[in-house]
Amino acid sequence: MPLTAFQQTLLADLARERSDDGYLAGGAALHFAPNSARFSDDLDFFHDSLERVATAYQSDLARLESSGYAVTLEVSQPGFIRAIVARGGDATRVDWAHDSAWRFMPLVRDPVGGLLLHPVDLAVNKMLALGGRDEARDFVDILFVHSRVLPIGALIWAAVGKDPGFTPLSLLELLKRRGRNRPEDFARLNLAEPFDVTLAKTQWLSALDDAEQFARSAPPDDAGCLYWSSSGREFVLPSIADFEAKLVVPHFGRLGGVLPRLVEGE
Repeated sequence: MPLTAFQQTLLADLARERSDDGYLAGGAALHFAPNSARFSDDLDFFHDSLERVATAYQSDLARLESSGYAVTLEVSQPGFIRAIVARGGDATRVDWAHDSAWRFMPLVRDPVGGLLLHPVDLAVNKMLALGGRDEARDFVDILFVHSRVLPIGALIWAAVGKDPGFTPLSLLELLKRRGRNRPEDFARLNLAEPFDVTLAKTQWLSALDDAEQFARSAPPDDAGCLYWSSSGREFVLPSIADFEAKLVVPHFGRLGGVLPRLVEGE
C-alpha cells in the first residue's frame, strides 16, 4: 500500500483502539490499496460531529504520547484539528475533522487501518474537492478513481446527491476548468509511479465528454444516485441499453450509508 512505513505503523497504533464513530478518509484512504498512484502526505480521520472531533483528538493524543510519539498541535478550531506526529526521526501530518454522516455506503473495516470510508464515497468526495479547487494531487486522484473505482461520469452524477447545490451539468462546467496543472506541479507530488501529463489530459477530456453525454441522457429524476448492476454486482456507469433492459437500479445515499438493494428476481 502506498503509505510510508511510518504512516502504516502510526495508523495501526491509532486504529487498534479507536471507537466506531471515527474513520480514515482523504488521500490516505483513497490510496490505501496496493498499486495506488501516490503517497498521501497525511492521515485524515473524520467524525460525524464537531464534539467528537475534539474528544477523539484528546483520546488519540493520550494514546500517541503513551506510545512514544511527539505530537505538535498546528491548528485547533471547532470541527478541525491538525497536528504533526513524529517518532524516531519520522513524521507525518494528522487531521481530525468533521464531515457529514451522509454517504452512499456503510464504512468498511480493514485489519490494519480500522474503519475506512468506502471507495465509492472517497471517489465522490474527491470529485467534489476537484470541483472546488485545482490542485495537481486531485487531478492524479480523480484519474486514479476513474480507472479503478468508477468512471468520472458516474461520480459527477452521484456527487450532486451529497452537494445538492450542484446539478450534474453545473458541476461538469466547473470541472472543465480543471486539469490545467503544469508538469512541475506533478513533480512535487510523492507519486508511486510516473505520471504522463499528456496522456492524462487526453483521458480527462475524453472522460468529461462521456460524462456530458451521460448527464444529458440519464433519467433526470435519478440525479444524485449511483447505479448498481444486478449482473456485475458492482456500481457502474450505465448505458442507454442498460436502462432500457432494467439492468441497473438507482442507489441513493443516506445517513450512515446503505448497502445496494437487489433487483427483483436475483
